[in-house]
Amino acid sequence: MKIKIPDNLKSDVPQTRWGKVLVATPVIMTVIATALAGLASSEMTRAQYSRSRAAQEQSKAGDQWGFFQAKRLRGALQRSTLDLLHNTTDLSPLEVASLLRLDSSLDSPVGRQALAALLEGQLPDATPRAVGDPQVKAALEAMHGSSSEAENAPLILRVSETILADELRAAKEQTSAFDATMQPLGRIIDRLEGQLTGTPAAPRQSPAFVAARLQYSARRYDAEARLNQAVAVLYELQVARSNLDAERHHVRSQRFFFGMLAAQAAVIIATFAIAAQKRNLLWGLSAAAGASAIFFAAYVYLFV
Repeated sequence: MKIKIPDNLKSDVPQTRWGKVLVATPVIMTVIATALAGLASSEMTRAQYSRSRAAQEQSKAGDQWGFFQAKRLRGALQRSTLDLLHNTTDLSPLEVASLLRLDSSLDSPVGRQALAALLEGQLPDATPRAVGDPQVKAALEAMHGSSSEAENAPLILRVSETILADELRAAKEQTSAFDATMQPLGRIIDRLEGQLTGTPAAPRQSPAFVAARLQYSARRYDAEARLNQAVAVLYELQVARSNLDAERHHVRSQRFFFGMLAAQAAVIIATFAIAAQKRNLLWGLSAAAGASAIFFAAYVYLFV
């Protein structure tokens, strides 16, 4: 856009480099105001996106906490039933030889693993993996400590989104791997239970088998609950980080908006300066306002 100065004002404009800069001040401030308005709008859009993502992550965290609570409750019910069975029934030990005669697959590696899980409670390792990244670990410790949200915010914002996503993916993969490992063991135990209840030894073996099955199920539910808890905690960290990101972008948008107002004020001052033919003082004010807007926007962009 080309600005044409009226002929009656040209004689009043200093024909120097500084004079030309002062003449171009309204145009420059208009461009700066437009750029700051775009930055303010962009930051607000990013704030809304972060809020939306936080809501989605909170829903996923709620699902994991629901799994955790349900499995802990199921494990508690299994142990309660087991206690009742011990108090009301005389249980004889399970005879491994009899079980092997019922199902020859118990002599396979998977079968022996199923027997160990059933009779000795030896489940595959289900210890939640330790968080590898020190920043993620520090943020989790801060979240579960007694620090305030304001004190935790720098630690949470320091966490890399990519690294946090990697930690979460690893935790979910561990949960899936444990479930995949337990499925063939569960199928063998289910098949063994069906075979056992259809044999003459069933009246003597069934109560002991039921007790072993209850103990196995309780331990499995507890292991799965711990893995779901680890996933839920990482989701909670993602939620906290997304909310802090949203707040940060909201603040940046607000301050870019203030910078835009300063630049627009500079345009207005410069326009009045030309109209009133008092360029030296008022154009200086407009230039100062524009420079302040530039420095303020740069500060917000780099440090806020």
